[in-house]
Amino acid sequence: MAAEADGPLKRLLVPILLPEKCYDQLFVQWDLLHVPCLKILLSKGLGLGIVAGSLLVKLPQVFKILGAKSAEGLSLQSVMLELVALTGTMVYSITNNFPFSSWGEALFLMLQTITICFLVMHYRGQTVKVTLLQASNVPAVVVGRLLQAATNYHNGHTGQLSAITVFLLFGGSLARIFTSIQETGDPLMAGTFVVSSLCNGLIAAQLLFYWNAKPPHKQKKAQ
Repeated sequence: MAAEADGPLKRLLVPILLPEKCYDQLFVQWDLLHVPCLKILLSKGLGLGIVAGSLLVKLPQVFKILGAKSAEGLSLQSVMLELVALTGTMVYSITNNFPFSSWGEALFLMLQTITICFLVMHYRGQTVKVTLLQASNVPAVVVGRLLQAATNYHNGHTGQLSAITVFLLFGGSLARIFTSIQETGDPLMAGTFVVSSLCNGLIAAQLLFYWNAKPPHKQKKAQ
């Protein structure tokens, strides 16, 4: 039995998850193996899921900093470069009229990164010096991630970097490669998430490798 042309299911799915022609194809004609429309549905659903999940990605890190009342182990340069990259992704997407489901997490991650940036400077006694930069390019993503990884490795611990945050960012950036290709068709956007996935994967691999490692004890100087 075909779905109602203007029923509640259509109002729920169109145009948030499906264009009207795909709704008719899948739920009126019941052509459930129509690959192009299934790819749109999967991409839109996955994209909106990533956007919703981004609301919580960096909160464990924020709470960890607040709980410790310290930002020791975090590189301010890394946080600022990540902020630059997120802002640029958002501005580029808006300028090109990409659907919100393909870039919305950049907005929420940017707001959370601003919070982390403020906390880092606040606990270093530099609250009044907080300045936000607004530009982005792929090298900024690379440098930001590598600076963060290098800083954490140098300190012999993961600082305030939450494992949950790392793996959510890694999984989200992997999924974003598919949604970017499907929803925007923009090679620059897809390439950005490929680079982001590689860098997040590097940090995740380091975190797993050094999971049980303990920092070396410093020898006390002879009196």
